Amino acid sequence: MTKISNMDLKDIQNLIKFVAKSGASEVKLETDGLKITIKTGAEEGKTTYIQQVPTLGAQPQMVTATQPAMAQAPVAADQKPASKTEGSEESKYITIKSPIIGTFYRKPSPDKPVFVEVGDTIKPGDVLCIIEAMKLFNEIESEVSGKIVKVLVDDSSPVEFDQPLYLVDPS
Repeated sequence: MTKISNMDLKDIQNLIKFVAKSGASEVKLETDGLKITIKTGAEEGKTTYIQQVPTLGAQPQMVTATQPAMAQAPVAADQKPASKTEGSEESKYITIKSPIIGTFYRKPSPDKPVFVEVGDTIKPGDVLCIIEAMKLFNEIESEVSGKIVKVLVDDSSPVEFDQPLYLVDPS
């Protein structure tokens, strides 16, 4: 078990993404008062356990978040998260997918313009959208360079883990 201090929610989300990409089956971490176990499995989906370490006689509280297994073929371990699509016309495009479950927003707030439009050129680190999960607003940044070809999700719509959000032309 590894000891880490001062973990915040963003660190935990990054850890979950890292574990999902790495192919590890289980990771356990413990901080001052927080114990995290991340387990992944191809058939049963991905489960994250977060447990508060009890303090002098208090009962432990366990929160479990389960991501159901996708109804598609398993992804090869060496495949990039922003993978190319299978369609004949769309095979040259990169698909940017949702890293979490939540509500997809194209704008930082209702009175502001959208982050990206079809035709905009993006680079790694550019904010593409926000996904709200459990009252937390997570900015989704691009990991690729290119031109936005298509927005695949409507504003204020619920999205699933690994759901395609944008098509990007890398050329």
